[in-house]
Amino acid sequence: MAGAANSFTSLLLISSLFLASWFCAAEAQSTIPVVNGLSWTFYKSNCPKLESIVRKQLQKVFKKDIEQAAGLLRLHFHDCFVQGCDGSVLLDGSASGPSEQDAPPNLTLRAKAFEIIEDLRDRVEKACGRVVSCSDILALAARDSVYLVGELESLSVTSGGPDYDVPLGRRDGLQFATQDETLNNLPPPFANADTILSNLSTKGFDATDVVALSGGHTIGISHCSSFTDRLYPTQDTSMDKTFANDLKKVCPTSDFNSTTVLDIRSPNKFDNKYYVDLMNRQGLFTSDQDLYTNKKTRGIVTSFAVNQSLFFDKFVVAMIKMSQLKVLTGNQGEVRASCSARNSGFSYLESAVEKGLDALSELV
Repeated sequence: MAGAANSFTSLLLISSLFLASWFCAAEAQSTIPVVNGLSWTFYKSNCPKLESIVRKQLQKVFKKDIEQAAGLLRLHFHDCFVQGCDGSVLLDGSASGPSEQDAPPNLTLRAKAFEIIEDLRDRVEKACGRVVSCSDILALAARDSVYLVGELESLSVTSGGPDYDVPLGRRDGLQFATQDETLNNLPPPFANADTILSNLSTKGFDATDVVALSGGHTIGISHCSSFTDRLYPTQDTSMDKTFANDLKKVCPTSDFNSTTVLDIRSPNKFDNKYYVDLMNRQGLFTSDQDLYTNKKTRGIVTSFAVNQSLFFDKFVVAMIKMSQLKVLTGNQGEVRASCSARNSGFSYLESAVEKGLDALSELV
């Protein structure tokens, strides 16, 4: 009897936390403007089971390999930051030039993440026809990656990140960005807070947005090459010594190719422990730790570390803002039959550079 009572009490407590998180996210998203052409109910009539199809399949994927969640979230970030949320990062390169996937920041994107998005696209098309874009599927997959991480199967209640609605109606882009454009729009792990704040301010993000989006590093892994500059030849003084020594065991030399988790406290759960890491000088990247070192963002880091609901609230706001960057809508772009290739002229994909060369040749 006592055991049953304790189980019920635990379920009630977790349910209360879940509802609090849900109401917080719902209130946050209600204040966010939706760009023209997108809608909260875009597929209500022509693909009403879209979100159910995506979530149910991802539950199966994450049950087998929870680390895929971080891969999908990162893929969405790398898509939106470069030339907008148009699925351009999903495109393979053309015979005349490399794609966004070939740019250095994208070389460590998980190959499985691309396969998961393509599989989701196939499942959605079987159910609804070709009406849902790859960029919309990627946005939904990123949302579910946040929400489903940390799911408690025995109680069927999530203890992961916030759940929130995603405005839909994106169209897929017809070209991928150049290598330079990709590099210029993805802040590197060695960037300091001032650089990141300046870079993302051009996209409409304030300091709170930047710190909240950085919280995506509460899940996932990194290769040694992204942070060994903080270990060799001399240790970064902003890094905790014990933490640094542990990292040196994983990466004994600067060119070692092992991986380690981004959040040492709860690597497979979407929560606010990433900010606790920063307060303890255990941020993996310079771009992480400097958010606590920098006076412009230190207070925001602290507020998220002590208040997970606040972090979830601001994360939802920032994610919905990000998911609407430079979107194509209406008759712009297309709905791809394959996420890795443009519909028209599958054998040839233009990058911005290729288009520029074509225009130049016409003037000669």
